[in-house]
Amino acid sequence: MYALVDCNNFYASCERVFQPKLNGKPVVILSNNDGCVISRSNEAKTVGIPMGAPAFQIKDLIREKNVHVFSSNYALYGDLSNRVMRILGQFTPNLEIYSIDEAFLNFDGLTISDYHNYGVQMKTRVQKWVGIPVCIGFAETKALSKVANKIAKKFQDRTKGVYVIDSEEKRIKALKWTKIEDVWGIGYRMNKKMKLKNIKTALDFIQPQHEAWIRREMGIVGMRLKYELEGKSVLDLEPIADQKKSIAITRSFPKQIADFDLLRERIATFASVCAEKLRKQKSCCHTIIVFLVVDKHTVSTTKYYYNSAITMPYASNSTLTIANTAIEILRKLHQGNETIKFKKAGVIVTELID
Repeated sequence: MYALVDCNNFYASCERVFQPKLNGKPVVILSNNDGCVISRSNEAKTVGIPMGAPAFQIKDLIREKNVHVFSSNYALYGDLSNRVMRILGQFTPNLEIYSIDEAFLNFDGLTISDYHNYGVQMKTRVQKWVGIPVCIGFAETKALSKVANKIAKKFQDRTKGVYVIDSEEKRIKALKWTKIEDVWGIGYRMNKKMKLKNIKTALDFIQPQHEAWIRREMGIVGMRLKYELEGKSVLDLEPIADQKKSIAITRSFPKQIADFDLLRERIATFASVCAEKLRKQKSCCHTIIVFLVVDKHTVSTTKYYYNSAITMPYASNSTLTIANTAIEILRKLHQGNETIKFKKAGVIVTELID
């Protein structure tokens, strides 16, 4: 059995840890230079604060709805993420940190009679010890645990923030409820193609008549996703070597991004996760690489890959140092390329030492 643990509105929740008076009030986090909204509390979503909105465009709404605004503090977020992950490691030794606010857990070899109750214990301990609210989805595969997590988050009053897909009936019902654009690994362009094939839900995706199309359009990645949604586990936790020679965090974006503030928020997050992984394996890095990728199918340009590196004068595993260095690299890459929309980005730390 797998679980996906996801911190709710993570950056906003981190700020509330030190200001409990903000619980129940609208909170937004802005990118480093207070440019765009990068995190919102549920209350901020309710009053109409859009994700990614430039702060100057919503200043009247912020004032009218008495929204509490914070500048991002990635060093703080990285530290609280580290505390959350350490607590989760108390419930199973099989842990994969997927992002700064998400982790996959595997419970093979453990005897657990009631996964819902076990999840409630996990959720309660994280909330009590760190102050961060989480939601947890359990299922037989990683992809299904993602689906279960979305259900737990959507219906928190009913599920107590924990949902378990442990029967065929629950699996079919969950897949029927899940929109295809919400399925793990389905990006913006693939979503558009699937809508043309009348694939609107996760349940539509796994129907036999679509298998040949999935194999042709998505290859082995699509087939693995199909098997996972059918309840056949083919994706294991990411193996953790005793000492990696380099660490990379890369992600494709749901939508292409040109805005520097939005790119910076993502690069800073990737850098924070790299720093956390360095500390976990008791390493420091000398060199940091940042890269940006353009979707060659949507633009006519001769250059699709942008990258640069900085070798620091001393090795470090500090979240603040690595994030600031990565942002410095990004700034140089973005300069002169302000209108280019990127579909993917990543941070790599290398030249590691003990």
